[in-house]
Amino acid sequence: MNQSIANPNKVPDISIVIEFLKQLQDQICHALEQADGSGKFIEDNWKRKEGGGGRTRVLTNGDVIEQGGVNFSVVSGDKLPPSATAHRPELAGRTWQACGVSLVIHPKNPHIPTSHANVRFFIAEKEGEEPVWWFGGGFDLTPFYPVDEDVVHWHQVAHDLCSPFGEQVYSDYKKWCDDYFYLKHRDETRGVGGLFFDDLNKWEFDTCLQYIKAVGQGYIDAYVPIMNRRKNDEYTEQQRQFQLYRRGRYVEFNLVFDRGTLFGLQSGGRTESILMSMPPLARWEYNYQPEENSDEAQLSHYLVPRDWL
Repeated sequence: MNQSIANPNKVPDISIVIEFLKQLQDQICHALEQADGSGKFIEDNWKRKEGGGGRTRVLTNGDVIEQGGVNFSVVSGDKLPPSATAHRPELAGRTWQACGVSLVIHPKNPHIPTSHANVRFFIAEKEGEEPVWWFGGGFDLTPFYPVDEDVVHWHQVAHDLCSPFGEQVYSDYKKWCDDYFYLKHRDETRGVGGLFFDDLNKWEFDTCLQYIKAVGQGYIDAYVPIMNRRKNDEYTEQQRQFQLYRRGRYVEFNLVFDRGTLFGLQSGGRTESILMSMPPLARWEYNYQPEENSDEAQLSHYLVPRDWL
């Protein structure tokens, strides 16, 4: 999977990817607004001095979504940041373009999981040489009070969208997700996983793009039914406080381990858009220990990779 240079029959056309990503942003925002019932995304258009720009859309204080962001961006430059070239010396001296849609949804109700999704495309070019390109992305779920029905549904959607592309695609990208969204200092996964992939160029460009489209639609199919099932569940202040405590782990991952956050900040991206993934409220508590056999204690059993299907 870690190839970096592909030689497909078709030269990659980033304009096709950009058009799809804009449509995907519209589609996801519409689906989430409908599920929320009252909240509306506010759009913030921005330009990047070094090249490119984007559309940041944020929804705050909806009926269901406390805060959520769905970002589209396309950025470019003459020199890649250290986070990109450290493991890829072949990228030195190339101009580059990157585009993507990235989102994080933080619901109010502790019974609705936080969700994250991302699809992206990268291409680096140099005159007289083959372009270096790949796709990346995936989606993952971070529950506070997990329900097996929801987690199985999430993974079933992931499995089914992967099936047309090969028998091993789901299992490979599920494992990659479990390995990537892992907090080493806590010895636990960030949530119950999903799909994660990077450096995707093992198929021709058109097939890779079709897979990205399936992942984008798959996020909607996987998450909106969970929102609708749980949004009317009653919760206590204790459950709300536990949600805020667990959100702290989400912040820890994004600031310590997430490669997208590092790339965005090192490449001169828009800080407000990069950090829109942070929850509006979170808390830390010294040496917190849940009561034995409590619902809060049950969460730890879900933060170990397993075969959900």
